[in-house]
Formats: sequence, C-alpha cells, structure tokens
Amino acid sequence: MRHQQQQEMDIILSASGRKKIEEELERLRTVDRKRVAERIRESKSFGEFSENSEYEDAKNEQAFIEGRIDELTAILRHSSVIDDAGIPVDHVGVGSVVRVRDLGSMDEWEYRLVGPVEANPAEDAISNESPVGLALMGSRVGDIVEVRVPAGMARYEVVDIHK
Repeated sequence: MRHQQQQEMDIILSASGRKKIEEELERLRTVDRKRVAERIRESKSFGEFSENSEYEDAKNEQAFIEGRIDELTAILRHSSVIDDAGIPVDHVGVGSVVRVRDLGSMDEWEYRLVGPVEANPAEDAISNESPVGLALMGSRVGDIVEVRVPAGMARYEVVDIHK
C-alpha cells in the first residue's frame, strides 16, 4: 500500500494534459451523469428489472462513469503540472520533444515525453516509463540509445531536443 501511495503522488502532467483531464471530468459530472440517470429512469418503465437489459446496461454505464470520475479525481489530486520553464532542452526529460533517427532504417520522427497518464502513441506522446521513454530520458543531442522493441533491439540517435 505504501508503494502505491508513493506512485500516486508521482503523477506528472503537462498543462494541456491537466486541462484535458479537467474537461473530461466536467463532462462526466455534468453531461454523462445526467444522461445515464435519464436512461435509468426510462428503463424502469420497461418492466421487471430481472429481465430488463436496458436497465442493466444503463446501470453498468453508470458504474463505469462513476469509476472514471473517481479515477480522474485521484489523478488530479495526486499530480503535479510541469511548468513550461521546467521542461529541459539540453537533455531529454518529461515534457521534452525529442527528434530521433532510427540507425537501422535512418527514418526520423519526434516523440513528446509525458507521464504515463498522458501517453498516447497515436499522437507520438510516449510515457517516460515506457521502454523507449526510459532509454531516452537524460540523453543529449548526439547520444545513441539502445532499446528493446517488439522487433528486437533498436538503436536511436538523438537528433534534436526542444519544447
């Protein structure tokens, strides 16, 4: 339990990531809660609860919404926001945008290093705790890092670091 509490206190968010979480939380509280409550009210008119799949679906959605509200509230309570001034550009850190070159294919791309809560590979936002994120943390322009990826070992050269 002590280890879990320590982890909860270490949630790192960008200002935009915190805003997204706050917006989702507000939507869940003001829009989704009301919508599902109305679904539950309507489904009660469909008859016996034991045979009422609409009621069961609505109750399951309500449980999901309440669980997500609890989760987001805990994230906000136990997080700190990275100040833009605190994002390093001389080395890779949380908040940095790092351009890498794959030394196998010579392809280049950029990653934004974020905390695990904000990670979204589809948007090239990778967690500082992911294998690639861990390998890049602390590296500087010109450094070569090796990381185990699903296809084997990859070697990346750090080409640029910016905010």
